[in-house]
Amino acid sequence: MSTDLLIVGGGPAGLMAGLLFARAGASVRVVEKHPDFLHDFRGDTVHPSTMEVLAGLGLLDRFLQRPHQRLQRAELRIGGRDMVVGDLSRVRSRTPFIAMMPQWEFLDFLRAEASRYPDFRLDMATPVAAYLQEDGRIAGVRLANGEEVRATLTIAADGRHSLVRRHELLPVKDLGSPIDVFWFELPKRTAEAGTLRIAVDRGRILVRVDRGSYWQCALVFAKGGANDLKARGIGAIRSEIEAIEPRLGSIAGDLVELDQLHLLEVSLDRLKRWHRPGLLAIGDAAHAMSPMGGIGINLAIQDAVAAANLLAEPLAKGENVDRLLQRVQRRREGSTKLIQLVQKITQDWVLAPVLRRNQLLSKPPLPLLVLERFPALRRIPGRAIALGIRRERVEPLVAKAA
Repeated sequence: MSTDLLIVGGGPAGLMAGLLFARAGASVRVVEKHPDFLHDFRGDTVHPSTMEVLAGLGLLDRFLQRPHQRLQRAELRIGGRDMVVGDLSRVRSRTPFIAMMPQWEFLDFLRAEASRYPDFRLDMATPVAAYLQEDGRIAGVRLANGEEVRATLTIAADGRHSLVRRHELLPVKDLGSPIDVFWFELPKRTAEAGTLRIAVDRGRILVRVDRGSYWQCALVFAKGGANDLKARGIGAIRSEIEAIEPRLGSIAGDLVELDQLHLLEVSLDRLKRWHRPGLLAIGDAAHAMSPMGGIGINLAIQDAVAAANLLAEPLAKGENVDRLLQRVQRRREGSTKLIQLVQKITQDWVLAPVLRRNQLLSKPPLPLLVLERFPALRRIPGRAIALGIRRERVEPLVAKAA
């Protein structure tokens, strides 16, 4: 089997890249190891920057028909005070909100739109065993079933545990992270919507994301502390959550066993080089992000757009695009480094000290007091999260749908 483009990984980056390259006339095959998209606690935050990409493709209206909730504000309870720390309502975008959409809905949407192109193919339950190397370049992959798939270009979009990392095909720089997260769900008992709620107290951070009928919750704790927390039992964890966020009331009937807690071991790293002849890494495969701000999925989409803008038409024409791969990294690396720097500073200077203090905070940190004193400043973090840095725009092409 051979194709112009082989994409390893059917997540947001992989399927968006598949859609865009097929749109340009390239033959595309995406291989995904899972049999379906139904995985909980994956990136569900679709930001205005991503919706602008969908608008550029003429797909925004159809996207917004999928089930989702809309977030416009982030509120923080710390030191006995409630504060607004982010506001998207004034972001200059046709969609000034974050669309909270289950990732399986978003992926199914991208799959459906990409399948309109005759040269797009998605194979589920198709794990990759190894990359094929010939004459110093990547020539495709060998699947777990023994089949070899050859491609002019292979894109690694298989996440932070990418095969290119595990097989050391590209070098990684680890920036370190002092936090880990337990994800879980709690039912909503009040009719509130459109707000992200964060509570900080006694060495713990609890984040609640509105998902309509329930809260998607994240309990943030110091890295490596998962086993110690679990050893204390679900009752102790439940008591801590109730102490951090009294507005939840009793959750005794809602959080009843440890299996409801899903561990995310937070990573912050990036590849030193995103490419080698025949191979390009994008999304989490190229740069693992902290879950702060939910920006990982949106950076992955921006990578896919940049790659398609630079590579899709030459690849569809049968050209060797190896010399162009470094341009994708140059285009996307600067904004990735800057965002990771902000995440690193926030983790090390704000989150880690809070998690080390097992006592009630008497007052909010100074930066938060400044946000409270000058409400207009709340638009800055809102805009940065909503639109990111160096937004990519889809270049106009003549679509070749079936």
